[in-house]
Amino acid sequence: MIPEKLAPLDPVIHSQIRLAVMSILVSASVADFNELKAATGTTDGNLSTHLAKLEEVGYIRIKKSFRGRKPATTCSLTDAGREALARYVNALESYLPKSRG
Repeated sequence: MIPEKLAPLDPVIHSQIRLAVMSILVSASVADFNELKAATGTTDGNLSTHLAKLEEVGYIRIKKSFRGRKPATTCSLTDAGREALARYVNALESYLPKSRG
């Protein structure tokens, strides 16, 4: 069965790394850069680029500080990001066949 109309997928979220970051942040109030890097298996530069894009559209908040003399970057999901992820998941569900329960 082909759905009549598929909901559009948010192109900002529809990237494997950005989707992973959003998915991690939806359940964690805050995640630091190194945790996100380990979870996504990406490089510093690649993750930085994806985080900047998410911050640019207002989906995440990035906080830079220092722990002792070491820089620390933490990320959290904004309300707009939480809503965007919910819309993305709902849109993605429109691509799946409906259960005939």
